[in-house]
Amino acid sequence: MDALSLFGLAAVSFTLLCYAKEAGSHWWTLGFAFGCVLGSIYGFLQGAWPFGVVELIWTVVSFRRWLNLRQDAPSAVEPLA
Repeated sequence: MDALSLFGLAAVSFTLLCYAKEAGSHWWTLGFAFGCVLGSIYGFLQGAWPFGVVELIWTVVSFRRWLNLRQDAPSAVEPLA
């Protein structure tokens, strides 16, 4: 297995892990967006530009979802009374 294939395997595996864990925390959604960036880089590097473009679109969609989830998440720090 060459380095590019190993990078692609790691990127897609990380994305899958984040997708599976998304319900647990909005941080997994951000991780999913990062995994999509890695997948897009892999697609462009291997010459599969349609895959790279679709992964870029997924990056935007998941990043926007993370922003919405982050706004809806309760604050971990409670104000002092």
